[in-house]
Amino acid sequence: MKEETIFYIKKGRRYVPHSSYSSEFCDSFPKGTHLVQSYPGGSSRRYNIDPAYAPMIAAGRVAEDAMCRALQKASELKPRQTPITEGQRNAWKKLANEFGDELATLHINSAHDIAEEGIKALMQEADKLLSNPAVRKAYEHFLMLCELTKERDTV
Repeated sequence: MKEETIFYIKKGRRYVPHSSYSSEFCDSFPKGTHLVQSYPGGSSRRYNIDPAYAPMIAAGRVAEDAMCRALQKASELKPRQTPITEGQRNAWKKLANEFGDELATLHINSAHDIAEEGIKALMQEADKLLSNPAVRKAYEHFLMLCELTKERDTV
C-alpha cells in the first residue's frame, strides 16, 4: 500500500491536518477490462473495453498518426483517369491548360477506399509492434488468457 500525503492548513499559529492525498486511490480502476497506455507527456485510458478488441485499440492508439497520414493521402483529390506515359501526361497538362477547369475534373476516393488505407496503416503499425519479441510474447499471453476466460456456448 502506498503512503498517503497529508496536507495542512494554518489556523491561528498552528498547522492542522486538512486533507490527504493518495495516488493509489487516484490511479485505481473500476471493475472491468481497461487499456492504459503511457507515453511521453501523458497517458491514455480506455475503460470497459471488450478484451477481444484490446490489440486493435492499442495498435490504433499507437498508429494514430500513421493512420491519419494514410487517410489524408487516400482522400486527396486526383484526376479521374491517370495518364499512363510521360507523353500522355504532357498532353493532359497541355489539354488541361487549354480547356481550363472544365476539363480537369477531380474526384475523391470512396469512404471504403479511404477506410481501407487506414486499416492497412493500422496493420503495418501492429506488425512493427509485434516484431519486438517482448510485445509478441505479451500479445500471445493476452490471447491465451482471452481463450481461457471467454464464455463458451454449450448448446
